[in-house]
Order: sequence, then structure tokens, then C-alpha cells
Amino acid sequence: MSSLVPLPIVIPLLAAALSVAFAKVRMAQRILSIGALGASVVVSVLLLIQADEDGVVIMDAGGWPAPLGITYVVDRLSAIMLVTSSAMMLVVLLYAIGQGGVRHDGDPGVESRHAAFHPIYLVLAAGVAGSFATGDMFNLFVAFEMMLAASYVLMMLGGRGPQIRAGMTYVVISLVASALFIAALALLYASTGTVNMADLATRMPELSSEVRTGFSLLLITTFGVKAALFPLFFWLPDSYPTAPGPVTAIFAGLLTKVGVYAIVRTQLLLFGGDGDGFGGSRQGTVLLVVAGCTMLVGVLGALAQDDLKRALSFHIIGQIGYMIFGLGLFTLAGIAAVVFYIIQTILVKTNLFLVAGLVDEHVGSGRISQVGGLARSAPVIAVFFAVPALSLAGLPPSSGFAGKFALVDAGIGADEWWIVAIALVVSLLTLFSMTKIWAGVFWGEAEVPPPPSASVPPPTSASTVGRAGGPWLMVGATGIAVALSIAYVVWAGPIYELAERAAADLLDPRVYVQAVLRDRTPASFGGGG
Repeated sequence: MSSLVPLPIVIPLLAAALSVAFAKVRMAQRILSIGALGASVVVSVLLLIQADEDGVVIMDAGGWPAPLGITYVVDRLSAIMLVTSSAMMLVVLLYAIGQGGVRHDGDPGVESRHAAFHPIYLVLAAGVAGSFATGDMFNLFVAFEMMLAASYVLMMLGGRGPQIRAGMTYVVISLVASALFIAALALLYASTGTVNMADLATRMPELSSEVRTGFSLLLITTFGVKAALFPLFFWLPDSYPTAPGPVTAIFAGLLTKVGVYAIVRTQLLLFGGDGDGFGGSRQGTVLLVVAGCTMLVGVLGALAQDDLKRALSFHIIGQIGYMIFGLGLFTLAGIAAVVFYIIQTILVKTNLFLVAGLVDEHVGSGRISQVGGLARSAPVIAVFFAVPALSLAGLPPSSGFAGKFALVDAGIGADEWWIVAIALVVSLLTLFSMTKIWAGVFWGEAEVPPPPSASVPPPTSASTVGRAGGPWLMVGATGIAVALSIAYVVWAGPIYELAERAAADLLDPRVYVQAVLRDRTPASFGGGG
């Protein structure tokens, strides 16, 4: 089944090319996109089953073995991310199709108005999948650039003033991160003679401790820009809320998590195999400090916002801090909690931004002070918000409670009480923020009258389902996201066990390296942290 490995990348790219050919036939574009992403979900599930049962799945492009050729690698972590990302890409696509044309909130209804939406969205899907499946640092850079180029276009579709201004900031910051990445690759190749991840893992111990630490911090900085870590987060709250609704949802759910994945992969594979490396030393301390600051900045920024999407954007930053907290512990419990929490956060953040889009659809404003009483006028939206909001706040029996409990338990087990205290305080503040949004949006009355345009019924109102608050396909796609969040709670036990197996592999680089290099692994290579 190694031939399945490149399919989550190839299928969307082929569909994107065909979608360009059918630029004037929107129904054909929709069928192609849904079919391609549906096939990606199926292939990703098959890869997850194989990786979990048989170990790492390898595909050497052109038959050239690593480290000479381009190698695609799917282990448990890669497969988990592929399944989650492809499923969310499909759900958000359905939401975008259901969004319709221009509405009273000014959102341009990107899918129905722009023929470029489908091919660009599929290129984004291919870039995300490539980031998870590549076994080569240079091809990770290529996948990042594919993903970023697509995100530039999607963010600015519609061409409104705020989009362009915020989009330019996003582009400039992303280009700076890309420049850092390519500089890091050049330095890595000059020092080791390779950019294959498995081969790099065997050669890193040959470098001095100071050089390894420098490379570790350089890669944390490079990927930290994309992950919106403190102090590199400032671009996110200004950029994401201005993008079209479906675009914001997929950005919020996935793109920062690709950055987190890259940090987890590189730090554990390249710097976790020797006792003088990542674990228990300076990098671990740096990550914990960064995690604490990221959590605090995210939640405090959210509390200060009146705009729903902007508040949720700050919460993206705060949740990234929890993931880096688990990574900084460098323990099995910590890494397992990170894997579990990444999946949960992708589901929850995508869900919340889909609900924010429904609020815009129903009311015509996303400002908390201009919305009120949605629990009475659109109770379905209220239910759809309550499920992920409880999860984000970490209240039982939500999936967020299970994830945060695992992180806190891992922190206590590692005697890192100070970061545990920060995590608990941030969780309480997150609950306060969600309560503020719940009270402002779903109960009471609007404090400020909505803008005049909000009183004009949107063109899509004819397809609205009763008091659901939006077109049936938008509501249905959001319902699927909610159902997935609930299913995550129901299956939390088996999923956490899978996360533990993935964490065990990550903490023992030999599992990955020996699978990729086969019998070419140097005898001197250790591993196991």
C-alpha cells in the first residue's frame, strides 16, 4: 500500500488542474472538489490503518532510495494529521458551497462568485497534505510554499479594503518565514550534507551541542511564525478575521497546526535522539516559557475583543500554547497529550469559525455588542456554538477537558508546576471569555444597533432552514463538524491510545529512521531520548 502515500497530494492537484478547465461550469468544479477531497479522506484513513498496524509507510519517488531521492513517509502522526485535515477540508468546502452569493455582512460568497476558488482550495489541500507526508526538509519547504501561495489568494478573494490591508501583512510575514526556512535549509545542508529528515537525524549527533541548539532554535523560530507562537503571533488576529468566512474557518483550524506539526516533527526527530539534545535541556525550557506566554497573550487578547471572529482568532493563539506546553515536557504523557490535543483543536476551532459565519449570515454583524438573542431567533446556532465553546474552555465531559486534563497530568508528572498553574489560569479565563460571548451573542439584547445593511435580508435567505440561521448546506456542514466533535468525546479512549502509540514512535527516532533508511542506518546512531 505504499503507492497510496502520495495520493492525498496528487489527487487534489489533479482535480485542481481539471477544475481550471471547468472554470465556467461551477457544478463540475463542485463535483471535482468534493470527489477529490472525499477520496483523500478515504486514502488517509487507509494509510492510518496501515501505519498503526504495520508501522511506517514509505514511498520512494522514482524508485530512488533515501537519502538520494525524494521520500514520502507516513507514520502514525502523519496519518492522524492527514485524516483530520482532509476531513475538515471537505466539511469547510461543503460550507463554502452552501454560502451562496453576496450577503448583508459584505462577505462576497467566494465559492459562488470566483471561479478560482476551487482550484486554489485544492492546491491548499495538496500543500497541507504534502507538509504532513514528506520525509525531506526541502520538500517540506515546497509544501509550505504551495500552501502559503494558495492561502494568499484565498485570503484576498473579494478584494475588499480590509482584506487587502490585512492580507499584505500576512504575505510579508509569511515571506519572512520562508526566507528563514530556506536559510535554515542551506545551513543544515552545509553542516550535514543532507536534507532528508531521517538522514539528518543520524548526522545531528556529529555536530557540537552549541550548533545543534542553534539549529533547534532556528527551526522553532521559523515554524513558530506559521504557528503564531509568542512573540511571533501579531499577524494572526489582524489577518484571519478579514478573510471570507469559509477561508477563515479552514485557516483557523489547520494552517497554524501545520506549523505546530513541523515543530513537533523536527524537534523530536532531529534533536530528540541524544541525551544532550532537546529533552531536558535549554530547548525544553525555552519551549515551556514560550508556551506560557503564548497561552496568556491569546486569552487576554480574546477577552479584550468585541468582534467575534477576532476574539476567536486570539483563542487560536492561546490553544497553540497548550500544544507547545506538552511538547516542552518531552515525556510520553506530554507528547501523547499534544497529539490528542492537536486533533481536538482542529475540530473545535473549525467548528467555532463555521458558527461565526452562521452568525454573520443570520444577523449581518459579527460584533458581540451588535448581536443578541440568537438563542431565541436561531436556536440551532446556539447549540452549534455551545458544543465547541465548552470544549475550548475545557469543561467536562467535552473533548477539550480530556485534552487539557492529559496536558495538566503530564505537567504534574514532570514537576513543571509553574506551567501547569498558567495552563489552569488560562483555562479559567477562556471559560470567562466563552461566557462573555455566550451572554452577548445568544442572550439579552444588542447593546449597539447593527449596521443598516444588516437589516436587509441576504439573497440566500430563501434557502434558510427554519430557525437554523443559515442556508441548509452551511448549517448541515456545521452540524457535521459538531457531530465529529461529539464523536471525538465518545471515542476519546481509543483515540488517546492511538496518540500514545504515535508519541512512543516520536520519542524513539530509530523507528522513523530505520524505516526510511532501511539497512543504511549508521551503527553509531542511538535514539530513544
